[in-house]
Amino acid sequence: MFNNGTRDGYDRMKTLMNWYVKAGTQMRRRMRGQTMTEYAVILAAVAIVAYITYQVMGQDIGSMVNKIDNALNAA
Repeated sequence: MFNNGTRDGYDRMKTLMNWYVKAGTQMRRRMRGQTMTEYAVILAAVAIVAYITYQVMGQDIGSMVNKIDNALNAA
């Protein structure tokens, strides 16, 4: 396939190396994109859990904070 010592062999090898580098660069870009997507999904899940927790326990937390505040003011 490659002729040692000829310009044609060098050009082919250079072309193959360029393809290899481009493929590696594209693969890293895809992996980076997946990572950002995964972070976005995790952030959305945490936000949903925090919202649901606040809706369920919001009044309980508020009354507990008020009790602590009253106890500190009375002391």
